[in-house]
Amino acid sequence: MADIKFRTQNGIIPALDLESFDAIRRVVEETCEVEGVVGYKLGIAGALRLGLNHAVRAIREITDLPILYDHQKAGLDIPDMAKKFCAICQEAGVDALVLFPLAGPSAVEEFIKHTQRNGLCPIVGGDFPMDEYKVSGGGFVADDGPSRIMELAVNLGVRHFIVPSTNLSGVQRVSEFLSARVHNPTLFMTGIGTMGGRIRDAFAAAGRSSCYAIVGRAVYANENPKEAAKMLGSEALLFA
Repeated sequence: MADIKFRTQNGIIPALDLESFDAIRRVVEETCEVEGVVGYKLGIAGALRLGLNHAVRAIREITDLPILYDHQKAGLDIPDMAKKFCAICQEAGVDALVLFPLAGPSAVEEFIKHTQRNGLCPIVGGDFPMDEYKVSGGGFVADDGPSRIMELAVNLGVRHFIVPSTNLSGVQRVSEFLSARVHNPTLFMTGIGTMGGRIRDAFAAAGRSSCYAIVGRAVYANENPKEAAKMLGSEALLFA
């Protein structure tokens, strides 16, 4: 099964929520050699504006660090779409797919299996760093939905999961659950920075899990992305 080999056990992954080649290139060029930066998360802004293949190419011309593609949010579709979606992403040259298979157990199974069959690493989530996301906060997603997705994903061999950094007790519960069932579980933290999450607190709550902070505006919207990445990367590496 496909896996991702990051250059450090903990670190940060800048999110490239940008819409031009120049903007993507600038952030990647300034941060790809920064200690603690282990990869990049490409989102739909660049993929829709530039085309997924061209957006990936813009990154690959500068670095061979892993590229995670987040379709915001892939997996929330009928299971039959999994085969097509995963094949297209594989052809574009990404290394991993962020999946939020909220459409039910069949979607969980199909999107994960087709990600694996295409040699890509599935990074599975179901929770979101927003109060109004789940029913208990006034939203529409069942409170136990993310946990049920995670349980199914573990049974399919997944060991990479994405969790909100803003819910420290949730991070701890997920880490404890995975550590009892998965060898070397890996957590990707969302909500760092402007949404209130802190690397130091979230990584500490994750126990022995490998941790990677996904950081967006804190890096790409900074006047000096390199210095911002250095500061965040050094904080993440304190847990290495």
